This record gives sequence, C-alpha cells and structure tokens, in this order.
Amino acid sequence: MNLIYDKEFRVYWTLCGSDGNNAYLLVCPTTNESVIIDAPLGPEKIIEAATGTQVKAILITHRHSDHLEGLREITEATGAPMAAHPDDAADMPVTPDILVNDGDTIRAGTVGVRVIHTPGHTPGALCLLTGKHLFSGDTLFPGGPGHTSSPQAFQQVKNSIANKLLPLPDDTVVYPGHGLDTTLAKSKEEIRVFDSKTHPDDLCGSVEWVM
Repeated sequence: MNLIYDKEFRVYWTLCGSDGNNAYLLVCPTTNESVIIDAPLGPEKIIEAATGTQVKAILITHRHSDHLEGLREITEATGAPMAAHPDDAADMPVTPDILVNDGDTIRAGTVGVRVIHTPGHTPGALCLLTGKHLFSGDTLFPGGPGHTSSPQAFQQVKNSIANKLLPLPDDTVVYPGHGLDTTLAKSKEEIRVFDSKTHPDDLCGSVEWVM
C-alpha cells in the first residue's frame, strides 16, 4: 500500500486484481469521508485503508471486468454506491447506483473529484481529477493510450486525451489503471513525437507513442 500526501487529501494506492490493476482510495482528512476508484479482485488493502472512513462512492473508470471483480466485496464492506458512466452501464455485471457524466463532481468532504468522459478504450471510459492528481483508468498510460479495438476507437481515445487531458497543467500526475504513474508533461512530449510521424490508417490495438 502506497500513501500519497497532498495538502488537501490523502491517496492510498495498492496493486491488486487479475491483471495487475491499481485501486485507489481518496480520503478527506477534515471529514474522514472518502471515495474508492475501481474495484479489482482482492481489494483487502483498500478496504482496510477505508476502515474508519465514510466511503461516499465507488467510482468505476470503465466496464472491463478486471476493474469490477472486487466490487461485491468492497460494497459489502463499505455499503457505498457504485458510480459509472451511462455508456458503459449496460455492459456491467452490476447496475450502477449512480450515473455520472462529463463535468460532474463527486464530493467526499472537502475533496471534489471531477468526472472527465474520455471514450475510446470503452464508450463510457472515465478519468477522474482532483487537484493535480488525474486517475486515468485505462485511457492513458505512461508511453501510450489504452488498448483500442478499431482504428475509429484509437482515434477517439486520442481525441479524448488531446481535448480533455492535455490542456491540464504539465505537473498533473497521472495514476493509471495498471502500472506506474507518469506526468502530463511526459505524455505531452511523447504525443508530440508521435504526431511528428506518419502512421497507418488502420492503427489500433496496443499503441506506443514513441515507436
């Protein structure tokens, strides 16, 4: 379990899941209210960290099963509602209690988590922003975007990143759904290199910005 301190909140970050997933807990130190981001398999450490806090919501970044396998366990432990985007809701094994859209804010005490709809990896993929901390799900990783199933989906996720994420400050830290963190400054430079080259029209799948 990693602990990240900010002036206004605490972030607990643990590796779990069936595909090397990251799960996150954001806690308001003033009210002890919290939110959980994603619910992978084996969420015991996140549940332990959440003990003693009031979990206001379980925010799911997208519909893929590896981000949902621990949902029942977390829900039973916390009693918190699950929130997701409408475009992914129909394909989830559990109906979300809360539907969130681009620009919505989920609050845990003094901590506001802004919902950013970033379709491409899935139609309802979300990123979640609080302060200069961006929880990117499988939309953006160090070195590339999330996996896409078609050239249209790749262009969609690239547009999502360009229009919704890259305008954020360079020192915004990106915490993805898998793997290590990065910064938007690094992502911007990687994408600049990518955009300086030509690419096939059918590009999709697991794409790297610097190939």
